[in-house]
Amino acid sequence: MCVYDCSVTHRHRRRRAITVTDIASLGETFSYSQARAAGLTKHRLYQLRDTGIIEQIDRGLYRRADADIGDLDLITAASRIPSATLCLGTALARHGLSDVIASRTDIAIPRGHRRPATPATIQWHFFDPETFEIGRETIAVGEHLCIGLYSPERCIIDAFRMRGIEGHEQAYEALRRWLRGRGAQPGKLLDMARQFPRAATPLRRALDAML
Repeated sequence: MCVYDCSVTHRHRRRRAITVTDIASLGETFSYSQARAAGLTKHRLYQLRDTGIIEQIDRGLYRRADADIGDLDLITAASRIPSATLCLGTALARHGLSDVIASRTDIAIPRGHRRPATPATIQWHFFDPETFEIGRETIAVGEHLCIGLYSPERCIIDAFRMRGIEGHEQAYEALRRWLRGRGAQPGKLLDMARQFPRAATPLRRALDAML
């Protein structure tokens, strides 16, 4: 009995030692290359995974098992590409400008990036690098990890800009809801829209009809 108890205690201490020593310098989510740069061997990394201290959430991407529950799609996207930004229907829903429950998460990255190898539940969109940062904010998705989120105004502009693909009704419904909300400033919206020629004219016409 004593031998069993001692061996169990030894394994618990060894497990704790591995946790503290090997992943203390890493965040909740980290890549294979980050783990190797922190001094973990390939064998030790897989040992951590196999003992349940970390879990593999995507190819070459790991997360501590004791990390807070989060949206793994957003965590994966933010870890892969720091500029990843929630856009279109996903962002509209977060701002309360749409009730559509999409099967995939809309995420924009600057045009020119390669399409990341990520879950099929992510729909990637490639936006012009020159206007990519306009209206872009960030939200936390984990420890020391953020993802972009376009502002309500930018989301409405994108809905009008891409209405031929995303649907005309989504754009008009988002605009109607935004106008009913507190603090809506049509002038500010039009100022931003001038930087997106494909959206400026139809958006101005829609505002004229609704105001």
